[in-house]
Amino acid sequence: MKSASNTANSTLLPEYAPNDVTAGIDWARDDHAACIVDGRGRKVATTMVEHTSSGLRDLVAVLGRHGVCEVAIERPDGPVVETLLAAGITVVVISPNQVKNLRSRYGSAGNKDDRFDAYVLADTLRTDRARLRPLVPDTEATVALRRTCRARKDLVAHRVAVANQLRAHLRNVLPCVVGLFAAIDSPIALTFLTRFDTQDKIDRLTVKRLADWLAKQGYSGKVDPAILHQRILDAPRGATGAHGTSQTPITAGYVALLRTLLAQIKELSTQINTQLDAHVDAHIFTSLPRSGRVRAARLLAEIGDCRAKFPTPESLTCLAGAAPSTRQSGRLRTVGFRWACDKQLRDAVVDFAGDSRRANPWAADLYNRAKARGHDHAHAVRILARAWLHIIWHCWQDGTAYDPEAHRALQRVLTQNRAA
Repeated sequence: MKSASNTANSTLLPEYAPNDVTAGIDWARDDHAACIVDGRGRKVATTMVEHTSSGLRDLVAVLGRHGVCEVAIERPDGPVVETLLAAGITVVVISPNQVKNLRSRYGSAGNKDDRFDAYVLADTLRTDRARLRPLVPDTEATVALRRTCRARKDLVAHRVAVANQLRAHLRNVLPCVVGLFAAIDSPIALTFLTRFDTQDKIDRLTVKRLADWLAKQGYSGKVDPAILHQRILDAPRGATGAHGTSQTPITAGYVALLRTLLAQIKELSTQINTQLDAHVDAHIFTSLPRSGRVRAARLLAEIGDCRAKFPTPESLTCLAGAAPSTRQSGRLRTVGFRWACDKQLRDAVVDFAGDSRRANPWAADLYNRAKARGHDHAHAVRILARAWLHIIWHCWQDGTAYDPEAHRALQRVLTQNRAA
């Protein structure tokens, strides 16, 4: 495997653009604006193409006629990027926030115009080559895993939202079911709501009838049926009679939607397991404490498998939003939250780091010391995430699993704990 320094050098752009031309593409949903500039920043050509297969072919043809080998664009994926890469064109990603700030170079109005943004992208690629890096895409296995993990995350968010809506609905029409079981979207809770969807039906339940029904459902909860029945009696009464019956379609709608979401989340979790098992880097991320399967898959998918993308641990921590943002002017120096980062990567890393402290004494010690210094929970977890990212980066670059025995900081904490 290449060293970090060699890897970093392999991702540098040449000092001068090939054929002395660069291009910028401002992508949109239906069409894309492209601009080509020469070595002095003069427009060579502009074009608009539709977001169709023929439109993308026309785009590649225009770029080819003008000898364009490098293109700047605002996003790292999608059909446009895939078409450019397939044509052998170097793609450089410049974020939308950067483009927004770069507009002031060319005028004070700051208006958004697709053709103008395409020019800004092309000219920035010409002038700022030393700080830009070409896009090196991840393998298809990583891209597929990333899309599956993000789809599952979206469905989980939908499930939480629908569960909250169901809970709010039940507080008005059937309060006794709220808090009856561990979770409102658990299988037993949804089955209960299917069978007992009105207060009148619930009123006919006795301790014995409830116990018999739970036994038929294979209820594995540790709460005695008598306690569950008492919860029903203690709760406010819900809607009865015709009014209660009129609310059952709403309850049934939420229940059906939650069942569908739970089934699809389970299906995607199975798919994630399969894709993770087939990935060459799976052993690195599954070796981390309390990484599990889905969490390990998310970390792998968001970090990717392109080692050249992160030549140093600092480059990874900055993109993940785990490194603080420092601002200094004269004697004034402030350190604040890093807003500009990869939000998906930060979410995956923070989720892992926050839970790792429950299984790793070093992580717990680092988190507790951060809390003792007065940091809140979120800040302490980011500090822990930054430390973990340095470890993950080294394991990732070397292709080795995390070994607690080789983690010297962990061993020092364990030694201190034994001495105490």
